[in-house]
Amino acid sequence: MAKERKPLRSEMGWSTTDTITVRGYDLPNQLLGKIDLGGMAWLEITGRMPNPKEAEVFNSLLITLVEHGMTPQAIASRLISICSPEAMQASVAAGLLGVGSVFAGGSEQIARVLQTALEGKDASADLTALASEIVEDHVRRKAPIPGIGHPLHKPIDPRTPVLFGIAEKNGFRGRYVALLEAISAGAETRLKRTLPINATGAIGAILSELGFPWRICRGVAIIGRAVGLVGHIAEEMRNPIAYEIYERAEHEVAVNAAAKPSDG
Repeated sequence: MAKERKPLRSEMGWSTTDTITVRGYDLPNQLLGKIDLGGMAWLEITGRMPNPKEAEVFNSLLITLVEHGMTPQAIASRLISICSPEAMQASVAAGLLGVGSVFAGGSEQIARVLQTALEGKDASADLTALASEIVEDHVRRKAPIPGIGHPLHKPIDPRTPVLFGIAEKNGFRGRYVALLEAISAGAETRLKRTLPINATGAIGAILSELGFPWRICRGVAIIGRAVGLVGHIAEEMRNPIAYEIYERAEHEVAVNAAAKPSDG
């Protein structure tokens, strides 16, 4: 007996001869000119339009993620752009592959920590005690605590208080943010060094406040970062530096290899 096939169904989008429907909305008449890119991303991910408060917070998170300077991701995109200038998608993809735990993707890690810790906990949960448990667990495993610390921005990451202020203004500064603040304070005491909440930590906490599951948080980072990588490639077209980076690296490796003292 033939196995009954599961009907293929998606709520994302479909077209007929004269209509285009996206998430239940008429694209030309209900979305174009009526919603911004952040709102469209929210609609695609959640299946509903954001309200004005959600839209302000979510767009602020996306903007924060767009540009981080000459990161390894941006350099990778620029270098691939000189290898395959006919395929911008390859250059952007190269950079997006680097949205990991160190650059831009850390919001997923801290969102997982926060959501796991608070799952099933009521409003009276002792956040200081929870934070202490999280810090001790990471110290015991000799694992970095996600969402805190920054090599440059000390004692404060200037993005964090602004993001928390926008979240608070719109009613999204709750227990996830409070737990992250307790983790930062507890880690500084336990490890005796400055460990401010960094931007990806703030983003992970606020996305949790907005109701995003932790598995989606890296995807939000990818949305913002893709915009920045296209910007880097556009600048590379106007002011090429990738070939200079490549030539310097090749030259310095050769020079330093030749200058290496002999074992004798």
